[in-house]
Amino acid sequence: MPERRTVALVTLGCARNEVDSEELAGRLAADGWDLVQDAADADVAVVNTCGFVEAAKKDSVDALLEANDLKSAAQRGEGRTQAVVAVGCMAERYGKELADALPEADGVLGFDDYAQISDRLRTILGGGVHAPHIPRDRRKLLPVSPVERQGASVALPGHGAAEGAEAAASAPADLQEGLAPASGPRAPLRRRLGSSPVASVKLASGCDRRCTFCAIPSFRGSFVSRRPSDVLNETRWLAEQGVREIMLVSENNTSYGKDLGDIRLLESLLPELAAVDGIERVRVSYLQPAEMRPGLIDVLTGTENVAPYFDLSFQHSAPGVLRAMRRFGDTDRFLGLLDEIRSRAPLAGVRSNFIVGFPGETEEDLAELERFLTGARLDAIGVFGYSDEEGTEAAGYADKVPAEEVAGRLAHLTRLAEELTAQRAEERVGETVRVLVEAVDEEEGFLGRGAHQAPETDGQVRLVASGRSADGHREPAVGRMVDARVVAAEGVDLIAEPLTEAEAPAGPGTVSEEAAR
Repeated sequence: MPERRTVALVTLGCARNEVDSEELAGRLAADGWDLVQDAADADVAVVNTCGFVEAAKKDSVDALLEANDLKSAAQRGEGRTQAVVAVGCMAERYGKELADALPEADGVLGFDDYAQISDRLRTILGGGVHAPHIPRDRRKLLPVSPVERQGASVALPGHGAAEGAEAAASAPADLQEGLAPASGPRAPLRRRLGSSPVASVKLASGCDRRCTFCAIPSFRGSFVSRRPSDVLNETRWLAEQGVREIMLVSENNTSYGKDLGDIRLLESLLPELAAVDGIERVRVSYLQPAEMRPGLIDVLTGTENVAPYFDLSFQHSAPGVLRAMRRFGDTDRFLGLLDEIRSRAPLAGVRSNFIVGFPGETEEDLAELERFLTGARLDAIGVFGYSDEEGTEAAGYADKVPAEEVAGRLAHLTRLAEELTAQRAEERVGETVRVLVEAVDEEEGFLGRGAHQAPETDGQVRLVASGRSADGHREPAVGRMVDARVVAAEGVDLIAEPLTEAEAPAGPGTVSEEAAR
């Protein structure tokens, strides 16, 4: 019997890329590949690249070069890696250009190659060549009208057609671990690459917005929603794998359903997802402020097991800068939106990202952004300095802010953001938070996140003993929800003491100390 081939997936970039990697893993496992975590143990290292901004592209190139070092070591008899393959956004965005510039990569595969990923890797391992694709504007592959896009034969990473339960039942015995059982829901075309109790679920792909600084729509394509049944089936399958929190991801979750004939579809889907057996928290990311609806705010703040969490893409608050970005709003309207959210859920979590140094940004614009940040009381703030991205409208703008001035504004706003988010964390001292335990650290103990904290970006909660007897406390364990009272803050991170059963609130969520008494 021939030796089975091994493959490792190295993922860079956002949570959407993580979902895409797990779809690729599902395709490869179904076709007989063994998945390994360490690229040094793999015949093929597949690097899922990010192509969003220059720093992310550099990280992707560095990862490809590191994988190539493993291949060189294997040629000296010091490892196994025989091939390095680039996939993901950078590979899709640049195609042949990346292949020419980086000959260390044995293959550069675009999204259209994902359905044949196993054949592509076998060809490359066998010494064959798969010609890299010529990039094209993926927005032009779909109809202009959103309602005509469903069913179009266009590759949509992370939307992998669900495999029937019979496919899981007929899979080889060593592949059935991690696949849905024959009696359960349809198994998604996905294989988990880790054991975290948190997993992302792709709600849609692409974007119809035309922000002048962003190239994503050109290589991710126009907006296409997944069918609610597929999202539900994947969530049920993840729950069977031990997932307790799902995070819904896409380029723009507030547009979900517009191509399915119902722009309010997210409001009806969220309660169904929250009711899935085993799922204890549903989190929604990537929300556009200009598209927020009162009904969506109501569902996000008033549905059991749905986190009152708002990842709002403000980007700036000075009206002139926002118009140049082809976005909408201003400081007072954004503060009004936050007031509306907090009138329904006073302790809701809110995060956002901002760009400084955008072409034409004045000192007055920067002061306006500072006014917004100071009044917004955000839990997490990401600040980025503007840089030209090829293929974007803003790259052709005049009145560019000098690079050294962009760096100075970035440093200034970053310091302010750190101060403001630390203050917001201090405000949470005394609150009761419901913590999903995600890890155990030898030095720090049990680590997790409250409802106001998303994975990777928003800080964490460290659980500590209260000084009382441990008897009666809810025992922390990875994958378990623990009610705890915040006793201190360290930057954006919180320190909290687990509550006893008697002290814990009756239902999930976050409550104030007064309400917990």
